Amino acid sequence: MKLDIIGDIHGCYDELVELTTKLGYSWTSTYPTHPEKRHLAFVGDLMDRGPHSLKVIELVWNLVVKQKKAYYCPGNHCNKLYRFFKGNKVQIKHGLETTVAEYNDLSQAQQQEIKHKFMELYENAPLYVHLKQEQLVIAHAGIRADYIGRNDKKVKTFVLYGDITGETHPDGSPVRNDWAKHYNGTPLIVYGHTPIKSPKLRNNTINIDTGAVFGGKLTAFRYPEKELVSVPSSMPYVAEKFKE
Repeated sequence: MKLDIIGDIHGCYDELVELTTKLGYSWTSTYPTHPEKRHLAFVGDLMDRGPHSLKVIELVWNLVVKQKKAYYCPGNHCNKLYRFFKGNKVQIKHGLETTVAEYNDLSQAQQQEIKHKFMELYENAPLYVHLKQEQLVIAHAGIRADYIGRNDKKVKTFVLYGDITGETHPDGSPVRNDWAKHYNGTPLIVYGHTPIKSPKLRNNTINIDTGAVFGGKLTAFRYPEKELVSVPSSMPYVAEKFKE
């Protein structure tokens, strides 16, 4: 199977269209198709902070649920929007406010439609995508080798948020252990969550979140070729959001 795995989109729909076009996908239909039958995969965090979160959700729902032509695993922002739609008490900040503002601008019928589509997408998504034959795992914030095959609460927290310690940095961001530094598993782990300027393979893992919503790039990892393809972001550059 040939895949194009796309990093955290965060509502950057125009960049997504540009990237898939650069990857050779055709937009003659309402969704991108590839002449060589390649499939798209998404590492989560489709929404929040960027300008077109609902358009991204609609497209990914179409590809994954309706057409069954793509893979998706949720990120922490996806989880938060799901809890918002369920009526749980969540804080409307850290990016969720942009998605909620888009949602509030819709008619009641449109709100019900996009809510249904996202909840269907989320509820049918695996915690992480494990393609055993390809020796490949796609997980939003990564996954430890000994967690692969598990779906318990501890693994869910790791996959959504990374290897968090419970402590915070002075800016309020969580302290995370560098799990990839110690990864020694056989499957290749493709993940995102933490924005970096440029991705690189390390210990059979690769982080492809190149901070599209913070003015970096939107990046795809082509598998099995192990090639990286990126397009520049149209968003303002926010240097402090990028981790080394």
